[in-house]
Amino acid sequence: MSAAAPGFLSRLRSGGILPGDSPEERLNKSLLVLATGLVCVASMLWLAVYWSIGPQLSATLPFAYQLLLAGNLLLYIRSGNFKLFRTTQLGLFLFVPFVAQWAIGNFITASGILLWGLLAPVGAILCIGAREALAWFFAYAFLIVLTGVFDFYLADASTYRNATVSVETSVVFFALNFLAISTIVFMLLRFAIEQKQRTASQLAEAHALLECEQERSERLLLNILPGPVAERLKQNEKNIADGFADVSVMFADIVNFTQVAAGMTPAQVFSMLNRVFSRFDEQAGARGLEKIKTIGDAYMVAGGLNENTSDYTAALADLALEMRDWLRNQTTGTGVLLDLRIGIGTGPVVAGVVGKKKFIYDLWGDTVNLASRITTEGVPGMVQVDTTTYLRLRNRFDFHPPQTLYLKGKGDTVVYRLIGRKDQPSALAGGGVDILLDAR
Repeated sequence: MSAAAPGFLSRLRSGGILPGDSPEERLNKSLLVLATGLVCVASMLWLAVYWSIGPQLSATLPFAYQLLLAGNLLLYIRSGNFKLFRTTQLGLFLFVPFVAQWAIGNFITASGILLWGLLAPVGAILCIGAREALAWFFAYAFLIVLTGVFDFYLADASTYRNATVSVETSVVFFALNFLAISTIVFMLLRFAIEQKQRTASQLAEAHALLECEQERSERLLLNILPGPVAERLKQNEKNIADGFADVSVMFADIVNFTQVAAGMTPAQVFSMLNRVFSRFDEQAGARGLEKIKTIGDAYMVAGGLNENTSDYTAALADLALEMRDWLRNQTTGTGVLLDLRIGIGTGPVVAGVVGKKKFIYDLWGDTVNLASRITTEGVPGMVQVDTTTYLRLRNRFDFHPPQTLYLKGKGDTVVYRLIGRKDQPSALAGGGVDILLDAR
């Protein structure tokens, strides 16, 4: 019993509002509880003013009205049945004012007390809905017409002459009744609008947070996939695969990485790779190229998959040279030298999204295999390209004489070693250069 009491008091303080209630349910409960409190206070003031002016009316009906309202409220707080509470409370709002008028006399002697019944249809609009409130309004209008018919046919002049309520008192209470009911309706409407505005503000804040999260999610998605592919994925396109007739693909592989990693802690290895690949990401993004993936200590990037740059093969060559030149100035502090092997191939590829979870955008085809193979068979510190790439770049870049490599599955293959742009002499033209990397 003692455990139930705090729960009851808590529900009483909150007006029966439950944590799982929707904003609309919270508002409806608050409005009806507020209306109940206002009507109870107003009925007490109504009786006190009546007595102070002169007419000694029986307090039985107002007192019973307050008991009914309060008892119904406590029953609702205990049971939690808001639908029953709403119907019975609106019923009391509607019928008791008419009973009070019939007990006092007529429209004039009761000073229009039946106007209080208007709270029923107004409360129904606020707490139930516009369509459902029509029935309550029709009931209110019917009782007014019925009371008027009774007064017209049953009352005579002697009834008004012998009334216990003076004309002055009737006038005062006409004004008070109109003022009181207008005040209560205004307060209920004001409270409803304030709560709806507060709810709208909370929804706007939630919407803004949702937009921020959506933008963050889209940025994360764009870090994984090219923009057009990400859009197709958001449209629930299941099989995303495209053929490209001409794409330049580059692989960059860190030489001696296993040796270096053996003398470093896991945190140092991660820091080194994260710093290097983040730098490569920035350089690739600045040229409008698409990073495809990292494979251990290898880095894969491609040009021609989007419309960010038309001269993507030259951009990829510039990226390879910049990556190589930047990496040679980094140190690890371990004394182990690092080089980059870089290979570029140009030709048709198939690109698409693989998997449903932790998906990845990847490339397939002979061009990809060729770029990977000439990287593996490359010379540390050099950029090797296939014949197609060479023919496209030879007028703007300098190359070493062609070399013939034997590639498994392809046989003898001619490759060209990139030196640099014709108008920019390269510091690495003479061959491979030892490169140090800082993993701090």
